[in-house]
Amino acid sequence: MDKRLLPLLVGLSISAAVFAQTTSLPTTSSTATRTTTTTTTTSWSTQPPNGAMSEEAIKSAIASAGYQKVKGLEFKDGVWRAKARGGNKKWAKLAVGPVSGKVYPSDAPSRLNEDEVSAKLTAAGYQNVKDVKFDHGLWRAEAKSPHGRSVDLLADPDDGSVVAQSHG
Repeated sequence: MDKRLLPLLVGLSISAAVFAQTTSLPTTSSTATRTTTTTTTTSWSTQPPNGAMSEEAIKSAIASAGYQKVKGLEFKDGVWRAKARGGNKKWAKLAVGPVSGKVYPSDAPSRLNEDEVSAKLTAAGYQNVKDVKFDHGLWRAEAKSPHGRSVDLLADPDDGSVVAQSHG
């Protein structure tokens, strides 16, 4: 065999193996194995939910929490997000609950731990709560809603209540 063809054949073999692992193709042989992957996607609303505070009310809530000069306020991933300058003149990243107006600084600690948040979400009717992580001032988790739909959740670090929920 020509030594120049060997790298080409190895590359083609690897490509074929990767293609076979990531693609589901109909099979005709009874000995062939078919691979399928199920992906569940959830999406966050691009608009605040019904009963949410107005953008001006959110700015007032941020000011009431001791922050000044808000910039970059946008509704993203189920909550209002912004940067604001605190009393120490430093900029802080914030998340704000759209209905409650509660301000969550990204660098604030949580009063609850992972197990406590999981238990609170389960008590609220969510099932199969998993991937619970503290991220940017809020707890994130994946779960099944009481109606069985896959959802992503943002939970309050002080009491474990749901601040925002994606639509599965």
